[in-house]
Amino acid sequence: MAPPTIRILIAIALFVHGVGHTLGFRMPARSWLLPGLGEPAPRVIGGVFWVLAAVGFIAACLGFLGILAPALWWRPPAIGSAVVSLLGLIVFWGTWPVFNTIGALSMDIAVLVSLLVLHWPPVSLFGR
Repeated sequence: MAPPTIRILIAIALFVHGVGHTLGFRMPARSWLLPGLGEPAPRVIGGVFWVLAAVGFIAACLGFLGILAPALWWRPPAIGSAVVSLLGLIVFWGTWPVFNTIGALSMDIAVLVSLLVLHWPPVSLFGR
């Protein structure tokens, strides 16, 4: 696949995953880890996870494209957002439909493995 195509696909994946976290505001908030908390505490705590993940992934997308930040700065927000997203999914396990949970987990793991283990995409490919 050509580098411009890969670049577009990475940006789209980061953006869509970020926007997907905004759906957390439409889900009832319940946590197996915090069962004694009554409303609105779980919704507020969940909202913090989803806002941080959404903003972080969208910022990573914009950084990857070199919009509003130097292109080399996209990796830390992508890694941080993946960690926050994973923690949110674990704390609020069962809140999201199974398909969404599997998709979000897969994307978060793919981001972490790609950036931290495989060191992909290489800076030499995009200068990012």
